[in-house]
Amino acid sequence: MNIRLHKIFLVTYILTFFFNTILNAQDGEKAYRFLNLPSSARVNAMGGSNVSLVDNDLSLVFHNPALLGTEMDMNVNLNYMSYIGDIRVGSAIFGKAINDISAFSVGINYLDYGDFLEASPENITGSNFSAKDIAINGTYSRDLSERWRGGVTGKFIYSSYENYTSTAVGFDAGLSYYNPDSDAAVGFVIKNVGAQISAYNDKRVSLPWDVNVGFSKRLSHAPVRVSATAVYLTQWKFEKVNAANGLEPDKSNFFSVLMKHLVFGVDIIPSDNFWIGVGYNPKVHSDMKIQDGNKWGGWNAGAGLRVKRFNIGFALAQFHPDATSYHFSLGIDLSKY
Repeated sequence: MNIRLHKIFLVTYILTFFFNTILNAQDGEKAYRFLNLPSSARVNAMGGSNVSLVDNDLSLVFHNPALLGTEMDMNVNLNYMSYIGDIRVGSAIFGKAINDISAFSVGINYLDYGDFLEASPENITGSNFSAKDIAINGTYSRDLSERWRGGVTGKFIYSSYENYTSTAVGFDAGLSYYNPDSDAAVGFVIKNVGAQISAYNDKRVSLPWDVNVGFSKRLSHAPVRVSATAVYLTQWKFEKVNAANGLEPDKSNFFSVLMKHLVFGVDIIPSDNFWIGVGYNPKVHSDMKIQDGNKWGGWNAGAGLRVKRFNIGFALAQFHPDATSYHFSLGIDLSKY
């Protein structure tokens, strides 16, 4: 491993230790949880979290900035997801190569909660108002060696709920390793680290920061790739996550808790132009059962097709016991025009 990689790992370790020490002392209340929603139909189909997929899909950059590469030069990706009820989630991103070893992208994520009717405690109604979250992203990546790539994303976040607004800044830092000989990849991300600039009221809360580690491997004699992603690595028993989501403390045994830290995915890739993906998220499945959800909670699926300069994807997922989310993506390679 060269000196540059040693420095990257050292900085990553220091950042992880520092933020884990500071933020673990806080309660479970977090702002801007929309940042944890999948911004890629490919990732959504494979369980909702993945930081190790190496593919020419620009939307993967939202999940690990180190997955941005020069091969995505002049690519555009658009995503839209019907979340719950009339809540809509979307993203857009554009990538550009800087030189042979580095690239940048600019993107935006949004969550629109729909329209609400203003009402007083006396049940006197007023006008309609809206609520939305927006994050503007800028990403830079660079090849560190033939198999290692690093990336960082800076974010400016804005929320508007009726007359209440807040702003924040944050960043993601990631590493990606890919071995073409074994077709295996590893990803590591510190995500959503930052702070509010202005709060909804006098109380500032932290961003939904996390550490993710993932592994993907294509089988030697079959067009199948398996992935496993470790999530919520800043805590063990989900006390803060459950408290923030109104759930009871987790009383599961060691193995059950371990499984809830993992997300599994399988994608079948019979050719470079077609894929089918299935994912399973044990924590989502468990949470759905607690809330009387159906047996398919935590199971995701999707497929994608590449036709010339267009890359189309679709995914199905459940984020609520009574609602199925539909996720659509469209990628366009502008360099082919």
